[in-house]
Amino acid sequence: MKKTIALFACLIFIATAFANITLPKIFGDNMVLQRNKPINVWGFAAAGEKVTVSFNGRTKSTKAGKDGKWLVTLAAEKEGGPFELSVNGKNQLTIKNILVGEVWICSGQSNMEMPIEGWGKINNYRQEINDANYPQIRHFKVPNTVSTTLKDDVAGGDWKVCSPATAGDFSATAYFFARQLYNQLKVPVGLINTSWGGTMSEAWTSEEAFAKSAELKYVADAMKGSDIETMLKQRGENMRKAIQKAQGSFESNANTTDWKNAAFDDSKWPSMKLPGLWETQGLPDVDGTVWFRKTITISDKDAGKAATLNLAMIDDNDETFVNGVKVGSTEAYNAVRKYAVAAGILKADKNTIAVKVGDTGGGGGIYGSAADLSLIIDNKPLPLAGDWLFQVAAVSQAATSVGPNDYPSMLFNAMLYPLVQYGIAGAIWYQGETNAGRAYQYRTAFPLMITDWREHFKQGNFPFLFVQLSTFGSAEANSTKGSNWAELREAQSMTLSLPHTGMAVTTDIGNPADIHPKNKQDVGKRLASIALHDIYQQRGESTGPIFQSMKTDGGKATLSFSHTGSGLLVKDKYGYLKGFEVAGADKHFKYAKAVIEGDKVIVSADGITEPRAVRYNWADDASEGNLFNNEQLPAAPFRTDNWEGITVKNKYVIGL
Repeated sequence: MKKTIALFACLIFIATAFANITLPKIFGDNMVLQRNKPINVWGFAAAGEKVTVSFNGRTKSTKAGKDGKWLVTLAAEKEGGPFELSVNGKNQLTIKNILVGEVWICSGQSNMEMPIEGWGKINNYRQEINDANYPQIRHFKVPNTVSTTLKDDVAGGDWKVCSPATAGDFSATAYFFARQLYNQLKVPVGLINTSWGGTMSEAWTSEEAFAKSAELKYVADAMKGSDIETMLKQRGENMRKAIQKAQGSFESNANTTDWKNAAFDDSKWPSMKLPGLWETQGLPDVDGTVWFRKTITISDKDAGKAATLNLAMIDDNDETFVNGVKVGSTEAYNAVRKYAVAAGILKADKNTIAVKVGDTGGGGGIYGSAADLSLIIDNKPLPLAGDWLFQVAAVSQAATSVGPNDYPSMLFNAMLYPLVQYGIAGAIWYQGETNAGRAYQYRTAFPLMITDWREHFKQGNFPFLFVQLSTFGSAEANSTKGSNWAELREAQSMTLSLPHTGMAVTTDIGNPADIHPKNKQDVGKRLASIALHDIYQQRGESTGPIFQSMKTDGGKATLSFSHTGSGLLVKDKYGYLKGFEVAGADKHFKYAKAVIEGDKVIVSADGITEPRAVRYNWADDASEGNLFNNEQLPAAPFRTDNWEGITVKNKYVIGL
């Protein structure tokens, strides 16, 4: 009898819980709704349950379908607030402090995800956070989540009101974009930050879109024949074999208690060249914990002295020991490590440096310049670059589970699709680094993704503004040797053929040594300039010069541009243009002399009597170019030829 009563009570509880009206997590206190567009409110309830929604004096009712889903569309509202939204059925929900204004999807990889503080630490971040008193700007971060099927709701998140207490966690690019919009428009701005570092565009594209694409239909076909569980098991086995091959054996979650000590016997450990990421040295796709050890000799006169240990940079975090004594630890993939070694730690003869490195994803290890890997005693450096012993101590669970790039559409399914009924003004996007090796295919993949989003949001060709890849890497990746990043920038430029798109050029504000440049203020400002001009009808030039056409006459090539603004500008203290190259029929490029004549650029090079092609800023490190307009906006990199690049044959494959 007691069991029957308990079962009955349990069934009543389940039925009651199921009957309760619930809303998607994007609906919550402090939210921003899109102005001047119908407002969709949707959620879940018991099948057939009547649901009544009230907002700003308007009320509308509907009934949940057989699947328990319901949707109410309210009339458009102008900017304003704060308001309350109430939803009534068998229970009542109330959402407070709602504003109506401009809502933007903010997506892409790490340069969009990069926070103002945290691992980002953008330029002047402390002052920016202190000044971030903008209660009309709100930010919602969608948790990083993967799914092989379409989800009805995001995994979590809440709306944060912009203040010095909250702004440090905001996407820096999105925040500076919103701040510029708010200062110009004086209307609330909502930011839905759905981004994930290191992710490919294919992860943000639906299976349905691949199926419709003549070039990428093979991806949808492969998805239908994939067995994820089998692939995951194979991945784990492949990783185990790779580690065993690299170090002879592997004991997962080994006892590492003594690995920091000088007396520990590391004679059977293999070696690896440092600085250098371990993915390139026999440990591909390994995320987890790896220990590094190096034994050095200290002279009698230096024994016992204080020293400084320089370990370049470490991806992602470390604990560092000298002769078993902890000298420092850091949790930041891009921070320079400088640790003080106290007097008395170093001993005459042999000493051991042990570094425990934890990697959460992507590249891992001690990396950077060899000159930054040293032990300094009395201002004299002892170089530490070269062979270090290593041992994999543990592999993270994430390394043998499905990651965002392992299977197509998983971020679209989990982090975008749940939002497609929400009213938006448009989207800003900062991504492409992870697609650079397949830049030629990005000509198809990127516009396919944009079109896919527009079809799912059902809000027409909403504005889609994106950041062109900044400067990063070597200038030696160029016209002669080929440049992935130059080809990716070209694919981004070609995407401007889609209606209502805009591109912010950032080659002048990057850092060849940092894939995450710290000047996010100008990135956000340039995106906002495009939005203010193209969408909000403000006057002025919104972008830098964009190549239009070339005419040749003898040994000279005349280049024409759009977006010249109030005139072309050489932004350089020496007063001459840089970054231009010319090639003849032999396709061998030479540095060119380039001069501005009115709204055109005249290019020539010694020894080339019949120019066939001109290129500008065609390199991974594209910081040399200095063609701007008088509005201080840089020209986009370009080429006039269509000669085959180095990424033409590289195609997307499912990563598992």
